[in-house]
Amino acid sequence: MHNFVILTDSSCDLTGAMVEQLELEVLPLSVTVEEDTYKNYPDEREITAKTFYDKIREGKKVFTSAVNTQAFTDAMEPLLQQGKDILYIGFSSGLSGTYSAGAAAARELQEKYPARRIMTVDSLCASMGQGLLVYLSVLQKRLGKTIEEVKKYAEEIKLKVCHWFTVEDLSQLRKGGRVSAASALVGNILNIKPVMHVDDQGKLAAVSKVRGRKASIRTMFENMGKTIEAPEGQSVFISHGDCEKEAKALGDMIREKWSGIREIIYNNVGPVIGAHTGPGVIALFYLGKHR
Repeated sequence: MHNFVILTDSSCDLTGAMVEQLELEVLPLSVTVEEDTYKNYPDEREITAKTFYDKIREGKKVFTSAVNTQAFTDAMEPLLQQGKDILYIGFSSGLSGTYSAGAAAARELQEKYPARRIMTVDSLCASMGQGLLVYLSVLQKRLGKTIEEVKKYAEEIKLKVCHWFTVEDLSQLRKGGRVSAASALVGNILNIKPVMHVDDQGKLAAVSKVRGRKASIRTMFENMGKTIEAPEGQSVFISHGDCEKEAKALGDMIREKWSGIREIIYNNVGPVIGAHTGPGVIALFYLGKHR
């Protein structure tokens, strides 16, 4: 086997079990709830998604802070010392400074360890969209591909990872400056739900506004119908902000329409992204012709 490790950060929203199964290294990002800061480990050892969303529902203030280069150096260096090469696939640079901190650590360590290969991919993805890109990259690695081949593959498919999501309530998007206070107020009163995606720059973009929760989930499903490529054998990921029942209902609609889909994998949107979307977010990820 080629001796390299795939490293990502915890905004990939993969479950602890998947991280173990895929033999990934995951750098935990942090979230602050009022005065307490927690690391967002995939196995939820410091804070569970349920606890986190309950705290938002109670009106607690939550925010995220940028990860520094040192955290990445601390994660990467022991792997290099063990003689392993590293492929880091990071959270979209259009949404966070995480990737640039990882890339900076990689550049510094490359000078210190010239015999090792340290490569990075800006996923331009978020939540389980990033998770899906990482998952598909691991499958390539398991086919015996080299670090260079897996990096090339990730770069080639990343803009085909479609992201669709909707939120229950616009308050957290407003607090994060993603929507204006006026449109959040009007939207919440009129039960307007935005259907958003992550565009080719890796940024959040509102695509449409519909009235009501069911209509917003249906719109995501319809958008999938317009862009999915070769559904047969695909893995579809769905993440949610502590609203599993609705996420499963979306999965059932997908299964009914495309019986050839290989698997649908669910997990919570972790605290790092959940701090910006709030409880009740539902996000859908698959490979399409384009985003």
